[in-house]
Amino acid sequence: MKSLEDLKKMREEALKKVEMREGDKEYRVVVGMATCGIAAGARPVLNRLVEETAEKNYNCAVTQTGCIGMCVYEPIVEVYGKDGEHTTYVKVTPDMATEILEKHIGQGEIIEEYTVEAARSGQGE
Repeated sequence: MKSLEDLKKMREEALKKVEMREGDKEYRVVVGMATCGIAAGARPVLNRLVEETAEKNYNCAVTQTGCIGMCVYEPIVEVYGKDGEHTTYVKVTPDMATEILEKHIGQGEIIEEYTVEAARSGQGE
């Protein structure tokens, strides 16, 4: 049996996780977690985003989705702002995910070389 303090701590952690997914945040960060995304390495990217967001208290909700439809660019991370802004980052690694949080979420700066537009034009290679 857990102590009352242990149960309170577990409850707080669970509520924090729910808030990260569903809370009223400035940004929503979505990771493509269909089979193609998982095979390309999306799970470590999602884990890094969740861990860093919780640790550094970024103003974003992290969630996942199914197929985004651009399998060749997986792992894909999409960032949605409250103002309707939408940025698609492609071929994302865990280290890139950390940088996306620091620069895009933390400072409002889009990392152009990681975007799908840069990949399509050959700049992101």
